[in-house]
Formats: sequence, structure tokens, C-alpha cells
Amino acid sequence: MSEVSRFGVVEPADLPDDLRERVGAIAEKSGFVPNIFRALGRRPRELRAFLDYHDALMDSNDGLSKAERELVVVATSGANHCTYCIVAHGAILRVRSKDPELADHVGTNPFGAELTGRQRAIVDLALALALDSASFGDDDLDAAREAGLSEDEIWDVGAITALFAMSNRLAHLTALRPNAEFFTMGRQLSG
Repeated sequence: MSEVSRFGVVEPADLPDDLRERVGAIAEKSGFVPNIFRALGRRPRELRAFLDYHDALMDSNDGLSKAERELVVVATSGANHCTYCIVAHGAILRVRSKDPELADHVGTNPFGAELTGRQRAIVDLALALALDSASFGDDDLDAAREAGLSEDEIWDVGAITALFAMSNRLAHLTALRPNAEFFTMGRQLSG
């Protein structure tokens, strides 16, 4: 077992050209290569599919804000006890929301977190699907609609929850460790 993953890692230089370019762009923007890409790099076809679906959901400018999309990831990952995704996406949520505490509250105790009405509706919908998907139903959808979420926003919350439920399980399978850089990212707000 490497210190990053039970299954070892593939460094960006050893990825196929298209993936090396995609991961390189992420590394250039963040200043480091997130360990998820190094771990999933052992299966290039799956990494491509993961990145394609991730980007379709998380890079959209329609409906949910990018911070709200990260809020879904942190709530889902907290429900699934996924340290990697709580830490990594908590960092992104801190940066996008400009709130150094929100991710920690949602990742550890989403039911007690102080949230706006819209944030509460988003988190509650994600948790309903993440915690007991077999019981998910019309009442959950009606509550989200009553809180003002559109049909497309509801779909996005559900799709992001589903994608990260899978991602959380891959992180558990691989015993994926978060990059040290994520722990401090977005903690200090510049004034």
C-alpha cells in the first residue's frame, strides 16, 4: 500500500496524453495534483468517464452556484464518512463560499449547521438521497420545491449526490488519503 492509495498511484507523466493534459490543467490551477487523479489514473478509461461526468455536473453555471454544488458534495461525503472528499471538497467549498467554517459544520453535523433556507433545502435533499435512497420520495421533492429549488436544481442535487456516493466508495476502496494542501486551503480569508 502506498501512502496515498491501497492500489498505488499513477503519476501524471505516466497518464495517456489527454488525461495528462486534463490533470495538468487542474494541477496548474490548484498548485498540486489531487490524489484522486493519481489513484484513478490506474484505470484511464474510468478516470476519463469520472472527469467527464464530474465536469458536466460541477462546472455548470446553470441553476446551482458552484459553491452550492460543493455544498452537496460535502453533505453527501459527510453522510458517507468519506474523509478524502470531505477534506478535498470542503477546501473547495471554503474557497467558493468564502466561508471558512461552512464545510466543517456541514461535513460533521449537517443537521445542526446554521444554513440559509436555500442551503438547508439543498443539504436536506442531498442527505435524504445519501442516507436512505430506498425511502427517497415525493415528500423529499416537494420540500425542495417548496424551498424554491427548480426541477433542474433538484436534478443537479440528486446527480451530484449520486456521483459522489460512488466517489466516496472508491475513496473507501482505495483508502485514499487527502493531499496535505487541502487541509489549509480557504481557512484564512484575505482582507
